[in-house]
Amino acid sequence: MLQHNTTSPKKIRILITDDHTLLREAWKVILDSHPDFTVIAECGSGEEAIEAAKTLRPDVVLMDYNLPGITGAEATQQIRKYSPGSRIVSISQHTQPVYARKMLQAGALGYVTKNSSKDEMYTAIREVHGNKRYICTDIRNILSGQFVDEDDPSASINSLSARELEIIGYIKRGHTSKEIAGMLCVSSKTVEVHRYNIMKKLNVRNAALLVNFINREYPQ
Repeated sequence: MLQHNTTSPKKIRILITDDHTLLREAWKVILDSHPDFTVIAECGSGEEAIEAAKTLRPDVVLMDYNLPGITGAEATQQIRKYSPGSRIVSISQHTQPVYARKMLQAGALGYVTKNSSKDEMYTAIREVHGNKRYICTDIRNILSGQFVDEDDPSASINSLSARELEIIGYIKRGHTSKEIAGMLCVSSKTVEVHRYNIMKKLNVRNAALLVNFINREYPQ
């Protein structure tokens, strides 16, 4: 559901996208209380955000990664296409650098975790509005190191698709291929193909090595 405000042209106009109503409402209160910002719309899905961005052309979009339907990365790509002047900050529950890389590769300029402070979110909004990249303190050092180190063996994670990352999450939580297939509404064979492709991209030879790799790269 979209909620529109009339705005001062001097304020940074912000569109919030998250599927949790309480979070959207909390962010709206926090941002509208700041003299430099105003929330012009709230969206509960990537599809809604794309349509809102086409019409409203926000200065900054706050984009969650995990959304019903298309992912935040896919929505980011579309918003950059239809509203190229909009700058995007991902606000995600994921603290693993791979998700930040996915969002930056999709066209976001900022990445902040939901553990970040409101002051850090303010900073991220200002920086991306000025067309600068901003990565939150929690993951900045490790992420920066992985971006500049092209020989990092974990760099192959960049080649994983959003669906493959989703399956990795299920594998880490101990689900079998059959269970994953049921949760994703696909066949077990499809999940096995994804697992094979994941192992090939990550250069691991068997399921045990895959689990070890996931546990190492995706710490809790």
